[in-house]
This record gives sequence, structure tokens and C-alpha cells, in this order.
Amino acid sequence: METFIAVVIIFGLLVSFHEFGHLLLAKRAGILCREYAIGFGPKLFSIKKGETVYTLRLLPIGGYVRMAGEDPEIIDIKPGQRIGLFFNPDHTVSKIIVNQLAKFPEAKIVTADYVDLEKDLLIRAYNDEDEENVETFRVDRVAEYVMDGQNFQIAPLDRQFASKSLLDRILTIFAGPFMNFLLAFLVFVVMFSLQGIPTDKPILGDLIQDNPAEQAGLHKGDKVLKINDQSVNSFSNLASIIKEHPNAELTLTVERDGKVFEKKVTTAKNENGDGIIGVYAPSEKSFIGSIKNGFTQTYYWLKLELLAFKQLVTGQIGLDQLSGPVGIYDMTGQFVQSGFFMVMRWTAILSINLGIVNLLPLPALDGGRLLFLIIEGLRGKPVDPKHESLVHFIGFAFLMLVMILVTWNDIQRLLS
Repeated sequence: METFIAVVIIFGLLVSFHEFGHLLLAKRAGILCREYAIGFGPKLFSIKKGETVYTLRLLPIGGYVRMAGEDPEIIDIKPGQRIGLFFNPDHTVSKIIVNQLAKFPEAKIVTADYVDLEKDLLIRAYNDEDEENVETFRVDRVAEYVMDGQNFQIAPLDRQFASKSLLDRILTIFAGPFMNFLLAFLVFVVMFSLQGIPTDKPILGDLIQDNPAEQAGLHKGDKVLKINDQSVNSFSNLASIIKEHPNAELTLTVERDGKVFEKKVTTAKNENGDGIIGVYAPSEKSFIGSIKNGFTQTYYWLKLELLAFKQLVTGQIGLDQLSGPVGIYDMTGQFVQSGFFMVMRWTAILSINLGIVNLLPLPALDGGRLLFLIIEGLRGKPVDPKHESLVHFIGFAFLMLVMILVTWNDIQRLLS
């Protein structure tokens, strides 16, 4: 159960940051965002703030921001269709009832002759009793239409995704993966702020219980001056000397609270045959240092992940070495057992991985959408939406196939 809760929290955090990036830049560009959703499937919770509905859905396997214009607008009122109208005090249309008119007896019922809810924002319609008298109604820019009992805000052309500049669209799509990199950085900064930053001073950090250092009476914070007659000037120097002396008695000259004394320690031997005394490197807390280390760790793992993808493309590693949801779930369980800070590190690594994967130039991913926008910039006109949708559909099917293969590999590894 701990693993399941950790997975839900981690993926919820990764997805919410990713989608928030899309939402933030879309709103900045003036795009109407109808829904910000975490998860898929049935709705568990929703709240509307401004013109956006924020929802939490049952299946914690992703999320989305529903922007106007990304898909064809679902309202299609044809000539001859009966609709209901509600009005603002200035007589502009505030709400359009598309169907189930009987539920809205107070609405003005008319028969549509011409409807434009994107460009001119007007409705021409007539009463059934007087078909010759066609009236024109202006529609409010933030009017709603009600279909199947659900309210939706209309989207004038200038509020739709496709109407925005190429740069605004690129930034809106790129913002999702970027937020995953930012999240990784923030997680590393918080981790180092709480845990401390490893240093190379010749000082003992945390001691492992029932190991030689603790048994010899050494304390966290002890400064090691010498081991036998050899001077020690750094923790890595200390660790190197101990490594060379498995199962051996060593004399450590230690400084504690201004006093210098000697302690005899009998080292143990690890599985590699190296000497150990059961002590971690020292750490110190520093806000500036936490930011610096957060950046360097984010850069390190970003570079490592990119190298892995390069090896995948060049065939140096195969699909059988990749992990999918099952493998990630199993790894998360192992990190949960290793402690809170290991879970934080794993969260940051997964966030970087999600950001990179989404930037791959594959259909159905953010990288694929960015590729189409770059092509549009080079051609001077967008790709036919029907062709783009077909490519994304095929790409999504391919990704699902890869996911099935990777999941099968995970199961085989767990059973072996």
C-alpha cells in the first residue's frame, strides 16, 4: 500500500506540474482553457475558477489541458434547428440551449437560420409562428452553450489555440516538459536543504548502527586527523585508506570539542572485499549551496537520460532494457524502503525522464506537436489538420504498442 500511495503522489505531482506549464502559457497567450485535468476517466472532484474547470479524475495515469481550438468545436447548430436563448441586460445572448429544451421553459425558443459563434458572434433566427420575421441576436464573447445538460463557454477565433502566433503556440507546448525540468530542480533543492550538502571535509557524517565506527565509540562530527601515522585531509582520503584495510585494526586520531585523542577501530569488509567502518560523508546546510547542487544534479541526470536515449537510438541498448509502468512501480517500492530522501531523488529523476520523453519528436507527444509547429514555420503555413490528426493517431497507436512490449518485459523480469 505504501508503494501505491507513493506512486499516486509522485505521478500526480509530475503530471500536475507538466499540465500546469501548458495551462500557464496558454492563459498568458489568451487561449481559452476549458479544463485542467489530473488523471483520466470518471470525474472524482471538480471546481470552476474563472473560465477553467479544475478536475481530478479516477485513473492517475496522466492529465490534460483542454484548450479551445485544439480539436474542432463540438457545437454545430444547423439551420432549422430549434434552440433556446437567454439574454444579458444589454440584450446580448448569454446562454444558448442546444438540446433538451423542455428543461428550460424560461428560455426564448427560436429556430436557427444562421449561427456564427467564432467570427461574427451572431445568431439569426425566427419564431415558429412567424418564419418571415428573422431576428439577429448578438452573442456575448463569454456566452455559454448548454448541450446534454453540460455548460461550455463559446470560443471566438481569437481565443482558440490555432489563432495564436507561432511563438505563443510553441511556448505553450514546450512549457509542459520545461515544468518537469523545473520540478526536478525544485525537488533537488528541497532535498539538499533538508538533508544537507555532502562535503569532502575529514569529518564523520551519520554513523550506521552496529557498525565498526559506532562500536568503537566514534561520533558524528568527529574530525579525523590521522589513520595510523598517515595524515587525513579529506573524507575521500579517509575512505580510501579504510578501503585498503579490510578486517584490520586501525588507530584513528580524532579531534572532538577541541580535544584530540585516539580510537582503535577494526574495519569490516563489504561484498567487494573493501574495508568499511559504517559512516557516511559529512554534510552541511546552505541555501545557496542547495540551489547550486540542485542545478548540478538536474544537469547531471538530464545529460545521463539524453545519453541513454542516444544509446537506444543507436542500438547500444534495446527495448528489453527499458522499464514501463510495472518496472517503475517496482523501483518506487524499493526506494520507499530506502527512505524519504531516496524517494525525493527518484521523483526528480522521473520528472526529468518525463520531460525528455515528451520532447521526443514522436506523434502524440509534445515533441511531435512541436515538430509540426516547426514545419509550419518553415513552410509558412500549417499542416492540414486532418493529416496531422492522422499522424498523431498512428503515433499514439505505436506508443501503446511499445508500452505493451515494455510492460511485458517488466513482468518477465519480475517473474524471473
